Amino acid sequence: MSIHSPRATTAHRPTGQGGPAPAVPAPPASPAPRTYALAAAGLAAIGPATWGTTYVTTTELLPADRPLLAAALRALPAGLILLALTRRLPRGDWWWKAAVLGVLNFGAFFPLLFFGAYHLPGGVASTVSAVMPLLVAGFGIGVLKVRPSSRTLLAGLVGVAGVALLVLRGSAAVDPAGIAAMLAATTLMALAVVLSKRWGRPEGVSLLTLTGWQLTAGGLVLAPIALTAEGLPDRLTGANIAGYVYLGVIGTAIAYALWFRGIERLPASSVSFLGLTNPVVATLAGLLLLGQTLTAWQVGGLVLVLGSVLLGQSGGARRARQK
Repeated sequence: MSIHSPRATTAHRPTGQGGPAPAVPAPPASPAPRTYALAAAGLAAIGPATWGTTYVTTTELLPADRPLLAAALRALPAGLILLALTRRLPRGDWWWKAAVLGVLNFGAFFPLLFFGAYHLPGGVASTVSAVMPLLVAGFGIGVLKVRPSSRTLLAGLVGVAGVALLVLRGSAAVDPAGIAAMLAATTLMALAVVLSKRWGRPEGVSLLTLTGWQLTAGGLVLAPIALTAEGLPDRLTGANIAGYVYLGVIGTAIAYALWFRGIERLPASSVSFLGLTNPVVATLAGLLLLGQTLTAWQVGGLVLVLGSVLLGQSGGARRARQK
């Protein structure tokens, strides 16, 4: 975004009058790029912060042993609702672009994510996913032709260390298959961030429309997998329905629209750090809703994660000032 400082103008001096012409007040200044960047980051962070409540919602409200069904019901209904509201389908090459992004963000990401979560302790899974800013920085070199700054790399390493302190336990077991699935899921999401930044948004298409395209594409991939592997539960309680509605509307449709908005308005490296708010909110939700406690090491990890997020945003604000 280009922001130009308004130029002060002077009134035309009437003929025959001496002295300086009275100054015309300059128009109000545009919002500072740093303020713009931080505001955009704050809205985008709502997405991963909302995803941090997924674990509590799943364990407390959803039927047991239906992770793929939960993923399909998060994506497909929300996508179809957005399509019905916006009434616009992709055109031209956006048919395949929306399909690619839908598979990366939902169709392939969700199954890998749940596989990793079921084969790894939550702390190990979160620590693996914390490498996403570093992956985005790497993809950015090849796709966006943007070299990461030393600040970005430092913030990424601090984020991984902070998440590890926040969520890892000494007895955490390591399953190679779970590690591979979680790393693959994180890699797909990082690639989706970079491709979304590269492709942008079609002219005249709203963010809700673009979100609906991706959710529908991903949901169409997930639905047959979930029905084949898990099937439908015998009955749904009111709590189950409330959980699915919350995940579909708040945790997916709204959260991903805000996330995609952040990708559109912020440097890819900056927005990737906002994903670190996910384990922070998950930990705080466990603290408040499940009666868990924080150790001194976890408090230190929380501080490091928040510092990493802020450090990652400072680079984005600086680049915004240069535009």
